[in-house]
Amino acid sequence: MNHQTRLQALSAFLKAQRAKVLPQSVGLPEGTRRRTPGLRREEVAQLAGVSPTWYTWLEQGRDIRVSVSVLDCIATALQLTVDERKYLYALAMETSPGTGISKEEQPQISPSLAKILQELKFCPTIISDRRCQIVGWNKAAAHVFLDFDQIPPEERNMIRLLFTRKEIQRLAVNWEHFASGFLAIFRAYYGQYVEDEWYEGFLEEMGGVHSDFNRLWEDSKVSSAPEVLLEFRHAKAGKMLFQLTSLQVHGNTDLRCSIYTPAPDSPTESKLKQLMEREQPPG
Repeated sequence: MNHQTRLQALSAFLKAQRAKVLPQSVGLPEGTRRRTPGLRREEVAQLAGVSPTWYTWLEQGRDIRVSVSVLDCIATALQLTVDERKYLYALAMETSPGTGISKEEQPQISPSLAKILQELKFCPTIISDRRCQIVGWNKAAAHVFLDFDQIPPEERNMIRLLFTRKEIQRLAVNWEHFASGFLAIFRAYYGQYVEDEWYEGFLEEMGGVHSDFNRLWEDSKVSSAPEVLLEFRHAKAGKMLFQLTSLQVHGNTDLRCSIYTPAPDSPTESKLKQLMEREQPPG
């Protein structure tokens, strides 16, 4: 992300967050003459204790000096979550732990992580990197989602598959909710690795392959690990309920382990067992 693109992303984020804050939630009158939802710029400035002109420049994406203390006040005024605060700081202060992924940094599944994948027999599990590139999965995931072995490695990106493969779009009962959860994770990475220009190219590419991508991206939240209940309509197993839990795999390659646990008090696990017993393992 180059300097100007980062400032544009900061501008869009501040505007979107300001629109989400209800005036009454911060002790301001709702009023009847508001032309746009949420707070006005001058109201954010008042709550944050900064000048309206300075905040306007910040939201316009101008190249101005910022400090952590002032950003803390703005984050509080906009009622940001912990992940959203990190995203704000990364964009406003251009902090980043790294840039692109070199050949030496290509993610590798360790033997211990491979063992964990194997042991999670009836919990579909996918391991992805900070670009949401799928680098590992277990048999349960191949049965529920796709046979990832049949997809070229360069196309095994979870965001790409969500927006290009009809099988996954038909799988989730609320596909937009499903996709939004992954976009929230992707946006967290996008803010964390502000110097990696790969993200801008990927976002531009995805905007051209699916008509709803740009809308969902602009509406997406920021979350490093959303926990959601998902309802799938599997072509062979029928209704299945999973709870998604995302775990960070600590190390140099920033891997994420996404575990779909069959919902308690549902027949999902037994359906998955029957499905895996009926079919030959993929590959």
